[in-house]
Amino acid sequence: MEVENEIRREKYVADISSIREAQVRIKSFIHKTPVLSSESLNAISGRQLFFKCECFQKGGAFKFRGACNAVFSLDNDQAAKGVVTHSSGNHAAALALAAKLRGIPAYIVIPNSAPKCKVENVIRYGGQVIWSEATMQSRESFASKVLQETGAVLVHPYNDGRIISGQGTISLEFLEQVPQIDTLIVPISGGGLISGVALAAKSINPAIRVLAAEPRGADDAAQSKAAGRIIILPETNTVADGLRANLGDFTWPIVRDLVDDIITVEDNEIIEAMKLCYEILKVVVEPSGAIGLAAVLSNSFKNNPAWKNCSNVGIVLSGGNVDLGRLWDSFRK
Repeated sequence: MEVENEIRREKYVADISSIREAQVRIKSFIHKTPVLSSESLNAISGRQLFFKCECFQKGGAFKFRGACNAVFSLDNDQAAKGVVTHSSGNHAAALALAAKLRGIPAYIVIPNSAPKCKVENVIRYGGQVIWSEATMQSRESFASKVLQETGAVLVHPYNDGRIISGQGTISLEFLEQVPQIDTLIVPISGGGLISGVALAAKSINPAIRVLAAEPRGADDAAQSKAAGRIIILPETNTVADGLRANLGDFTWPIVRDLVDDIITVEDNEIIEAMKLCYEILKVVVEPSGAIGLAAVLSNSFKNNPAWKNCSNVGIVLSGGNVDLGRLWDSFRK
């Protein structure tokens, strides 16, 4: 039975009800993504692994769920002025596509360091690109300027209840597809994905473990959990370009309360996990998407007695928008 009285809308910006509403709202637009498994990877990990392939989602990443929910939540007057966001790629493309489906403008502020393939997706879906510097200050400054000029609605990449609710639909599907899952491992950056996943999963099954996977070179979430407050790093350094954001004031309380632990991994572990996804699963994933597998194969996970009973592990392959030039370079290192 869902524990709706424990995870209430008054406490967080989303809950199981808003996630179920999102599922109804976006059902006709999204893909219900498949779950893959591999006996070879089960043998390597010593556990039963189940991979939720959000790399097969429209736009190539889970982000389309939240963007679609946000865009189709707007009333007609709001929607007519369009939407604006700042993003390094996957949310940008997702919002552009969702706006295209609704027939409204999308103004996308993109840092000049964003992978080429993700920028091309934004353009392909009709988004109007505004370039910024890579810093969050520059991204937010340009987005504010566009808001003032257009009157468009800001759709934050992760610190938004509509976004969190949309991402939570992953859990509704995943736990229906594989009810025996006892542990979920999810990438963490700004926290929108894992917030939605945790809210839904723990409402359906309070005993389920929700673990975050984070690059060592961008471990602000792990530091935040340890400190009991949001920690913002002065800089990040990781191959996982989609995992460089910091937690928001809406995502942090959910991560603080509902995420059981955060596993940090090195970039070389992420790259090795990507290779396994390509060679064994035959699935294209970006570094951010492979980090869940990297986490389950890491010594810090395998040697932690707290997780020895994690036998049926669900891993979210969050996206597959990889810059092939950078990929080949990383594989050669």
